[in-house]
Amino acid sequence: MSGVVSASLLSRISSRLPAGAGGGRGSGAVLAPVLLAVALAGSVSAGLAHAAVVVVPSAPPAGGASAVLEGLTAFGEADLRTPDGLQRLQAGLYEMRVEGGGTLQTYGVGVASPGQREARYTETAWSGSPLRGNKDAGRIRWILQHSYPQLNDLAGLARRAGAGPLTAETAAAGTQVAIWRISDGAGVTAVDPAAEKLADYLQRAAQRLAEPPASLSLTPDTVTGAAGGRLGPVTVHTGAQSVAVAPDAAAAAAGVRITGADGVPVTEAADGTRLYFEVPAGAADGAGGVSVQGSTKVPVGRVLTAEAPGQAQVVAGSSESAATASATGVWAPTRTAARTYAEALPLPAAEQSADTSDTRLAASGSSSATPVIASLAVGLVVLGAGVVFLLRKRPTDTDPGE
Repeated sequence: MSGVVSASLLSRISSRLPAGAGGGRGSGAVLAPVLLAVALAGSVSAGLAHAAVVVVPSAPPAGGASAVLEGLTAFGEADLRTPDGLQRLQAGLYEMRVEGGGTLQTYGVGVASPGQREARYTETAWSGSPLRGNKDAGRIRWILQHSYPQLNDLAGLARRAGAGPLTAETAAAGTQVAIWRISDGAGVTAVDPAAEKLADYLQRAAQRLAEPPASLSLTPDTVTGAAGGRLGPVTVHTGAQSVAVAPDAAAAAAGVRITGADGVPVTEAADGTRLYFEVPAGAADGAGGVSVQGSTKVPVGRVLTAEAPGQAQVVAGSSESAATASATGVWAPTRTAARTYAEALPLPAAEQSADTSDTRLAASGSSSATPVIASLAVGLVVLGAGVVFLLRKRPTDTDPGE
């Protein structure tokens, strides 16, 4: 490789970033290509012979449980105020069947998008759910921790709420109504008076709590680097005592091993374990994954989303449930490590031409990449200045003349 980092290559690298990298809009979307160019320039200027691992920005950690919605198990009724009048809804506690084993108890998030039986849901961060940007999302977690089914003492819950006697059905209905008020800002009222008083109490008492961790995740979800070394680390985050670790088919076919920092192969890991992709020297450009699997309880307040827009469930209770997570390693031969994240995509012919003048210039301490580095550095300065100019000049709501 000649050391030329083309605009088309940067474009392809940017297109392969995990969803959400760079923020997607505003200054983040503008700066993401700049950060990639800086990382690539660093690899070029290092001479490519000792290219360091590049950790690519990624979306919030994915992984965890996947489950199928089986339906409501304890519920009452509620009235939703709409422009057309009152709409009667079922409000209560759902049960979900976890793929691989286990069950979840959940409440709905999104009053306008009721859960669909047999729909498949996957665990996700709040930022990837309808709770994204909701400053009161943490209050929903408080409600879940201080109401049914986490609290089975319904008489004590009724006393705290100043309500009449509660059953599982009315407690579930009141809890769901309180969640909808916070998740959607909905004008919704429980039909049962005791359930309504419970909803009022929970909404009034709820405090903001932090987002719960994933049941199982790997961070970062992508690492890159040169063949002949170890790529990583990728860190395991889980509530399970241990999880099984294995390379995927692509990694195994390339001879990649999953190891610890000491190079010893790893087949089991615990929370905080750091994993590495050990890539054989001389391996061709490629990519492979590591998967981890285990069984643990999904934390209360964790969200699961469906493919249908707006459909989400928030965990109110969990048995020991199966969870999975994965991460990807991308590698290239040492002297082409500057384009590792292109993941073995073929380059245009002009970019594939070899430059053999490096050996002739070795004695002088320079190489054919020197003019490229200088040009790239100047380009980055100009690009950075342009970004700053655009961000400072972007109109705001208070700009005169709007």
